[in-house]
Amino acid sequence: MAPPRDFYADLGVSRTASQAEIQRAYRKLARELHPDVNKAPDAEERFKDVSEAYAVLSDPDQRKRYDAFGADFRRVPEDVDPDTWARAGTGTGTGAGGGFGGFEGGFRGVDFEDLFGDAFARRRRGPGAGRHGGGWGPVPGADQEAMVELSVEEAYHGTRRKLTLSGPGGTRTVEVDIPAGVTDGQRIRLAGQGARGTDGGQPGDLYLVVSIRPDDRYRVEGRNIFTRLPVTPWEAALGTTVALETPGGETKVKVPPGTSSGRRLRLRGRGLPNPRGQPGDLYAEVQITVPPKLSDQERRLFERLAAASSYNPRERR
Repeated sequence: MAPPRDFYADLGVSRTASQAEIQRAYRKLARELHPDVNKAPDAEERFKDVSEAYAVLSDPDQRKRYDAFGADFRRVPEDVDPDTWARAGTGTGTGAGGGFGGFEGGFRGVDFEDLFGDAFARRRRGPGAGRHGGGWGPVPGADQEAMVELSVEEAYHGTRRKLTLSGPGGTRTVEVDIPAGVTDGQRIRLAGQGARGTDGGQPGDLYLVVSIRPDDRYRVEGRNIFTRLPVTPWEAALGTTVALETPGGETKVKVPPGTSSGRRLRLRGRGLPNPRGQPGDLYAEVQITVPPKLSDQERRLFERLAAASSYNPRERR
């Protein structure tokens, strides 16, 4: 029999890793191993493994049980004391489940009903005993977590995604609705969409972690969106109104006379929507550009401007 998997090893983190370290490790691996981007033969299986590991270790309660009971953490009754369990195992097997053996068949000759008392016996005789081989009564399904990478437009408008999830019962596919206005790093709870329970237990919840994909056109900070607005020298000097493409569609931007590069023009409410409050803003950052190649007439006009103007941008004012 293959040894039990070590969820910490799956994510490449230490047993003392913080939640932030666990999340960073998962996000890095999920990006590398996602079947949409990694076509290696074992990528999908490794992606499922790291997703299951993260679903457990990112949940403080599940992580505590995993650290105490190892590979059997889903099968051990909730009211079993971890210290008593460790003593029964002569102090071995914490964490990755090493040395536990099968829970149903007893542990190193220990009578669990004698060790854990009536609570164990009640679980064993609970609904479903003898029908599915576990007999511990209804066991709720585990919560699961999945990363969803979105474009800026998808985060703005909302979208629908088909996800492949792995768990103790195998893999399954779910379709989920992503609401408009989600932000980078946001967790979305989908009640009852997690792992299935056993013996009539309620399913767990599914948590989606949003990652907004980097975009050449937009930079997203919270709900605010930043984009470049190229203008010509004469448009910046004289002022104008130009069209600007945004995630919400094309809009018009008024460039005041005398605008310099780097100036931010604020478009209130044109950032990411907010279902519970004020939307973010969109900032158009002015970038003055010159023609890459001047015509003869353009060159003469610029020479006349240079001769007529006393403006020196390098002077201290």
